[in-house]
Amino acid sequence: MSKILLVEDNEMNRDMLSRRLERKEFEVVIAVDGQAGVNMATSESPDLILMDIHMPKCNGIEATRRIKQLIPHVRVVMLTVSEDDADLFQAIKNGAQGYVPKDVDPEEFFSMLERTQQG
Repeated sequence: MSKILLVEDNEMNRDMLSRRLERKEFEVVIAVDGQAGVNMATSESPDLILMDIHMPKCNGIEATRRIKQLIPHVRVVMLTVSEDDADLFQAIKNGAQGYVPKDVDPEEFFSMLERTQQG
């Protein structure tokens, strides 16, 4: 079983995504903002981080940058409803391995997630 840190400020999205992940037998730990995500990345040692881009206190791009400075080997995948190329470019530039749209159907979500874990 892999441990996933889900960093998401929207309660409905957190609940939906964590349930989907737990049904696939992932261990899920949750942070509700970017700063909490940075803190939990170091304390929880996740195998993968799913990071919302737009959050209070510390957005996902900045949180990813900080996490990658502390734990360079951890994989970070951005969660987004935005298709703003500038946001996605900045996320990749700051260490994210890819992104998954929040509104994608569940099977495609896991297929995309699997692809980002492989390479």
